[in-house]
Amino acid sequence: QKKGVPMSAAAIAKLHFAAALTEAGTAGLDADGVCRAMLGLVVAKYLENRSVADVQSELRFIADNCDPDTDFAFMRP
Repeated sequence: QKKGVPMSAAAIAKLHFAAALTEAGTAGLDADGVCRAMLGLVVAKYLENRSVADVQSELRFIADNCDPDTDFAFMRP
């Protein structure tokens, strides 16, 4: 990270997620538990300002497009 350049939201999330996984490993906890807990926190935060249907739609989009070997439906070759 360059000095004076703000981090992106993705970089901030990646940094803290990696730290949570490291801390969980040190505590003898598995990554799945951390992922489940983080997902729950994200959903709860979304629900503070978004409708249930909107959050469900967001999660559906992510689930439908989580295969790294498949292009997103809106991508062109």
